[in-house]
Amino acid sequence: MNILVVGAGVGGATAAALLAKAGHRVTLLEAHVYPGGCAGTFFHQGYRFDAGATLAGGFHPGGPHDVVGHTLGIRWKTHPAEPAWRVHLPDRTITRFGHEANWHAELERTFAAAPDRDAILRFFFRSERISDAVWNFAARRPTWPPSSVADLFRTAATLRPDTLLTLPLLTQTMGAWARSSGVRDRAALTFLDAQLLISAQTTADNASALFGAAAADLPRKGVNHIEGGIGTISRQLIDALVAHGGEVHYRQEVTRFETRNGRIIAAHTNKGARFECDAVVANFTPWDLARLLGKDAPPALTRQTQRMRDQWGAFTLYLGVQDDDENGAEDSSVEHHQVVADYTQPLGETNSIFLSFSMRGDAARAPAGHRALTISTHTRTAEWWALRDKPGAKQEYDDRVAHYAETMLTHAERAVPGLRSHIRLQLEGTPVTFRFYTRRHRGGVGGFPFTSIFTARGPATGLHNAWLVGDSIFPGQSTAGVTMGALRVVDEIGRRHFKM
Repeated sequence: MNILVVGAGVGGATAAALLAKAGHRVTLLEAHVYPGGCAGTFFHQGYRFDAGATLAGGFHPGGPHDVVGHTLGIRWKTHPAEPAWRVHLPDRTITRFGHEANWHAELERTFAAAPDRDAILRFFFRSERISDAVWNFAARRPTWPPSSVADLFRTAATLRPDTLLTLPLLTQTMGAWARSSGVRDRAALTFLDAQLLISAQTTADNASALFGAAAADLPRKGVNHIEGGIGTISRQLIDALVAHGGEVHYRQEVTRFETRNGRIIAAHTNKGARFECDAVVANFTPWDLARLLGKDAPPALTRQTQRMRDQWGAFTLYLGVQDDDENGAEDSSVEHHQVVADYTQPLGETNSIFLSFSMRGDAARAPAGHRALTISTHTRTAEWWALRDKPGAKQEYDDRVAHYAETMLTHAERAVPGLRSHIRLQLEGTPVTFRFYTRRHRGGVGGFPFTSIFTARGPATGLHNAWLVGDSIFPGQSTAGVTMGALRVVDEIGRRHFKM
């Protein structure tokens, strides 16, 4: 088949490379000048900054990146991050080790004085067992959510005895599970919320217990620095695509899809080009696909986009910093930090931030003696766009940028004392910025909050020959999640091609 893949984020690049390896004629179109999307790395004044995602999991044996790497012959440029990160709560710090024994010892140290210490330990230890069952289930590549009876049978075939462990939690949230387990400690619950916000895009009271257990446990499975920045993942996938006969075209932004009889037959781009196709894989949000289909968008897709809530946005600081022995937290081996400023305030909107330094010694990321640092916070997109679109509100918009930047730097200095004095370059990014560079609806990032496996979105689009990939489809968040979604789409196209 002649397959058109639109968008060179990790999901699109994975699908493109695997489809080319399977013998299809694959053309990949990317609006930007480099691949990666929200998991891309951009260059500015000698630094390479990770635009959004900064750490990657799923490279463990049997993990999604591991499977893809073996299939395509890719030797990933990864370096384990151990410990994964340090969490700075208002009254204590918790180092999130990946090594299981170290992590258990850290939990016992952190909550030794808590009245519900035993309940806290039981909850976190049991969540690890649930996580293992969920990851084992995912490795068997269930077709979830199902789009047909055949998908249900394929999913049923992946069930194993350890899957039974998960059944009592099928409809629970992480918050309800924690409280029913006797967890009451404010620090423990805030720590859980903070981990889930960055891994499941929502806090414990809303996060699916099954997905939340697997997502929050990612450090134990292993998280990694990517040499040269997170965008190296997509670049290696693009190299594999080309090696297997595929094509990639940059600066080709799709402006509309041409359809006939419920199928996409071609894509038109901003360069006046027309690319014909038998099938399309779109690394888009549902809103962006509907926009490019226009009046030809399937009614179900249109209705879905009208009722969906916007994804989270991010406010991000990109900092070039001088690196020396005086610039760092008390343990310079920890290169990633999460800071929660106030127990009484909701997370996000500068009250919780995540810091990621480039790996020390990665010469591709920064000049000698310097490092690239990304600091981000979850933010609602609506207020940024309201200011952006409000006549005469440029100063108000700029003031908000300055306020967020200053507040985040203040919080960051809890983890990295004296950080401000080492900054040599500072850039700010808002949802408006993300929309400009990624073309994503309202500059949303990270996918949809994962609240239930029964409301998860699959790759179907309502068109006979088009599928979505990326963080909008199950399992959504993280490079590991979008890779799992891409593997499902590749499997579906393979079955469709076989029938043809």
